[in-house]
Amino acid sequence: MTLDVDKISKHFGNVYANNNVSLSIDSGEIHGLLGENGAGKSTLVKILSGFFEKEAGEIRLNDQLLDLSSPKDSIKCGIGILHQEPMVFLPFSVLDNFLIGSTDQFFAPRKEALKQFQEICNKFDFELDPDTPVSLLTIGQRQQLEIARLLWLDPKVLIFDEPTNAISPAQREKLFATIQQLSTEGMLVIFVSHKLEEVAAICDSVTVLRKGKVAGSKKLPCPQSELIELMFGKLFPSKEIKDIQKGGIQLTASNLKSIEGRESIEITNFEIRKSEIVGIAGIEGAGQRTFLRTIAGRNSAESGTIISGRNLLNGTDYHQRLEKGLYYMPADRLGEGLISELTITEHIALVENKKKNQIIDWEMCYLRAAELIAQFQIQGTPESKAESLSGGNQQRLMFALMPTDADTILLEHPTRGLDIESADWIWNQLLDMRSDDCSIIFSSSDFEELLSYSDRIIVCFAGRIVGEFERNEFNPEHIALLMSGSQI
Repeated sequence: MTLDVDKISKHFGNVYANNNVSLSIDSGEIHGLLGENGAGKSTLVKILSGFFEKEAGEIRLNDQLLDLSSPKDSIKCGIGILHQEPMVFLPFSVLDNFLIGSTDQFFAPRKEALKQFQEICNKFDFELDPDTPVSLLTIGQRQQLEIARLLWLDPKVLIFDEPTNAISPAQREKLFATIQQLSTEGMLVIFVSHKLEEVAAICDSVTVLRKGKVAGSKKLPCPQSELIELMFGKLFPSKEIKDIQKGGIQLTASNLKSIEGRESIEITNFEIRKSEIVGIAGIEGAGQRTFLRTIAGRNSAESGTIISGRNLLNGTDYHQRLEKGLYYMPADRLGEGLISELTITEHIALVENKKKNQIIDWEMCYLRAAELIAQFQIQGTPESKAESLSGGNQQRLMFALMPTDADTILLEHPTRGLDIESADWIWNQLLDMRSDDCSIIFSSSDFEELLSYSDRIIVCFAGRIVGEFERNEFNPEHIALLMSGSQI
């Protein structure tokens, strides 16, 4: 069985997202798809999934021409796709979302569906309660639900679009083993990832996209420098992070206890100084997300004290804390950070016009949007809707909307799903901000990112801080063991 993508083209305005893109993949092969944000990966994935209609070219599976005019067509043709952002219905239960995976089986007996759901969860070690509302699940758990739903449909082709961004290292290893087993059994797999080490670890070959075109293909293994050069057309030297003088205490949290869904956090004492970057390490669900959201005021603390500068934050909500210098950037860009249907100009209007019943100066908002697009190098126009932007450009937009006078920035997976160049840009912005006495607290599933940019790392496990290390004390093996619950 072979999947042939032949000269696929798709443009938006004057920009070709895909320009004569061709690739061929055989059954039993795990094929990587690489490219920076805006290179055309997401567009190609959406064409294969039926969300976008191609303007030119052909798609054939085992020499049969496919008409992928809708997601339902894609599913019927045997193509299953795990999208980067989980495609779930938040108010519904886990089992209801599982059933919605196929319109043909929506009215299947729930007892039989539950049995098959539990079999898949047991196979992949997914801890999902079928009766839990999906709104209470972490992003990693929502991805697990989507994987289970895809496998239930028994596809011939599986496309994994950045599947490891929000899952734990242990879950990643199990996922990789499953992908490799599926490939051995004849499944055709496309693995989309910005993490070169993941592609090198699991893929047999790789196609690299750049500016909507195929930049080249490689059989693996090959030097990572060759892949980076194909992606960007140049090689990036390693960057040294300059240490700077830290100031006084910026924020403290004492005897803090908070619960959100199934995740909780208990902190006896936490402090961060001005210009300090604190990274939070932990397996998904260890408490780091609840910690950040509680500090930001997106989740209420059951007990404890939070002080920012001289301001006692107890009893204040998210908007009040924003006015006092705290800014929170969530991992779910479209779900919480932006409004998918609004344009960049309309986002500017929301930020610039905070008072109720205030007349909006749309010309000013349009000009301000154009200014920020240029300043933050967003690939879009003032009329571009948030949902039309690539993940990296959505992240840049959230930075553009950030208040310039923030004292403390709280970030959940700041570079999740981003390519190397976009991630480097994000951290250049953050390092410039910390030079102006701004404190940064961030969580990340990327271990290398934590080690590279943190002045201090705290380790969370089962809702508690189980380790704390200054930069000169970083021991990757010890930190990893603490994250897994060992040596506690």
